[in-house]
Parts: sequence; C-alpha cells; structure tokens
Amino acid sequence: MTREFFRGWAVLAAAFLIITLSIGMLFTLAVFLKPLEEGMGWSRSSISAIGLLNWIVMGLGGMLAGYLSDRFGTQVVVLAGGGLLGLGLVLSSQVGHLWQFYLTFGVMVGGGVSAFYVPLTVLALKWFEGRRGMAAAVVSAGNGFGILALSPLSRWLINQFDWRTALLLLGDLAWLVVIPAAILLRPAPGTRGAGAGAGAAEADRSIFAAWPVWAIGITHFACCAAHSGPIFHMVSHAIDLGVPSMAAATILGLSGLSSIFGRIGTGLLADRFGTKRTLVTMLAAQAVMLSLYLVARDLESLYALGLAFGVAYGGVMPLYALVTREYFGERIMGTAYGVVFFISCIGMGLGSYAGGFIHDAVGSYQWLFLASLAVGTMAVVMAVTLRSPAVAVAATPAESLAT
Repeated sequence: MTREFFRGWAVLAAAFLIITLSIGMLFTLAVFLKPLEEGMGWSRSSISAIGLLNWIVMGLGGMLAGYLSDRFGTQVVVLAGGGLLGLGLVLSSQVGHLWQFYLTFGVMVGGGVSAFYVPLTVLALKWFEGRRGMAAAVVSAGNGFGILALSPLSRWLINQFDWRTALLLLGDLAWLVVIPAAILLRPAPGTRGAGAGAGAAEADRSIFAAWPVWAIGITHFACCAAHSGPIFHMVSHAIDLGVPSMAAATILGLSGLSSIFGRIGTGLLADRFGTKRTLVTMLAAQAVMLSLYLVARDLESLYALGLAFGVAYGGVMPLYALVTREYFGERIMGTAYGVVFFISCIGMGLGSYAGGFIHDAVGSYQWLFLASLAVGTMAVVMAVTLRSPAVAVAATPAESLAT
C-alpha cells in the first residue's frame, strides 16, 4: 500500500513536470513574437498563425495520443512526444524562412506537446480515483507554472543571447527533462491492459456519435477561444501601451502564477461542490475579467488584471477532464477526452490567430477583447445548459454513451 502510494505521487509529480515544461515552451511563442517580427520581418498575424497551427496539430495529436495511451500505455506516447518537442525547438533555431518555422515550431513542437496533456491527465485520474479533482488540478497547474517559469526565462535568454540561441537551449532543456521524467510513468494498479479489446474499440467509435462529447467540446472551444487571444497577446499588448519588454513578460508570468491557484482551487472545489457548478462559476468570472481588458491601461492595472485573469482562466481548465470522466468513465476516457481536447485546441488556435489578425487590421487589441467577451459569454451559456450524466460514474462505456 505504501509503495503504491509513493508510486502514485511520483507519477503525478512527473506529469506535473512534463506539463510545466512543454506547455510553458508552447506559450513562449508570445515572448518570441516581437523578436521574430523585428528580426525576420514577418508580420504579427503570420507569426500568430503559427499559434493557430500549433493548436490544430495539438488537437489532432492529442486525440491520437489519447487513443494510443488507451491502447499501449502512457509512457511510450510521452517518450515519443519528448523527442519530437526537443527536435522541433532545436530546428526552429535554424530557420531562415517563415514556412520552415511553420513546420518546425507549428507542426513539430505542436505535435510533441500533443503527446502529453491528454494521456497524463487520464493517467493521473486513474491513480487518484478518490481525489480526481485534486489530481486533475495538479496536472493542470503545470500549465500555469510553465507560463510563469518559461516566459521570463525565454525573455532573459533572448536578452542575453538572441532568439535563435534561446530556442536552441529550450530544445536541449526539453530533452533533458521530459525523457527522464517519462521513465517514472507507470500504469495505475488494476488498469494494465484494461483498454484493449473489440469492446473498447467499438466504444471508441461510438464516442463520435455521442452528444455529450460534442456539448462538452463546444463549451471548451468557446472557453479557450475567449481566453487564448488575450493570453497570447498579453505581452505585445502591454508593450504597445508603453510597458518595458521585461515587465510585459512578467505580466504573463504572474498571470501564469495566479492560474496555478485557480487550477488547484477549482479542482478541490469540484471535489466538494460538484464539477458543473464550479465550471459555470469560473466561466462567468473569466467573462468579467475579459471585460476589464477594455479599460486597463497602466502597468499597475495590467498587473492586477493579469493576476485576476489567471485565476479565472486557470480555474476552468481542470474541470473539462472531470466532466468528461463523469460521462464516459475510466476505460475509454483517453479517447473521449482526446476528442474534447481537439475541439478546444481549435478554439485556442483561432483565438490566438484572431488577436494578430485584428491588430494588423486596426492597430490595437480592443476589438479582440470585445470578441473574446462575446465568445466567453457563450461559454457560460453552454455550461449552464450541460445536463448531468444519467448514469453513475461506474457504468460501463456502452452504458455511459447511452446517456
């Protein structure tokens, strides 16, 4: 019992570390935006489109990673992703043309990161069956820690060297951290081989015809489309308002820090008060924070809003894995959550791209914040209309899909 206890926490710690590094590296594109624009002469919208490509690839890859982890286990999927992530960053440091950066950072980095979030979240929930909210919150908190740590680190590396050297060093770091951490990943007791067989494969296919997965996915899409633009363009928006570049990167880092408290807090609240109630509350809070971006102008207000916004957008993120688990159970959750994750990634990509497109068109981010507020309000409405599962969590996959 003691051995399994420590093994479970080792798995959770490894998952947290891998998510911290990989998601943090993905969001460093926001820090590289200005240096790439100035150094390569690429437009802000064309660089932002790489973020869109990142999320499309992540969504498709996450769906595949969820399926493969259900079939073959999490460790092999994560090891492959770690190798691809490091290679994509190293090659990104050598590009000379925009299409090459699309391939290396957009496809390879996005593909590498896609191997992590869905499989690691599902694995954590299996290890901590009685405390799923806590487990999902810890894994999701890696997103916030990643932004907090990697954004200032990337800015410092760019200032000390240049953007090419910064990407090269980040690629080396990815290999040094992800591959050793993946060795700690082990299947939860009683789940080895549980996803294999014709019955599971049939249930996997049935997921695409089940309304709950699309309802959850559309809610997640609207949520991510609403907050991704302001997150991705937070640094550039602050610089446009006259904030020094290092201070602007710190705003993003502080937002990532506060998102950690949001993620952990809502995970614990979901265990106590229920997933749907917590989700609706945090989506409403996110919409309020988005409205305040229309009036925040000075450094102090941007710091305060970054902190509050981080709690809001961070707080919603662990909840989608929990509600997916409530509908579909443990056995095929990797596949089900992979579908939800794919839909959400489209929202993340569109939101980040829209920010660059709108800025190039009108010269500011005000219309981005208005659009984000509208889409964020739609997410609240969708969450309110989500119906609770009619079947207990312990139901079989076929019974869960029947709801």
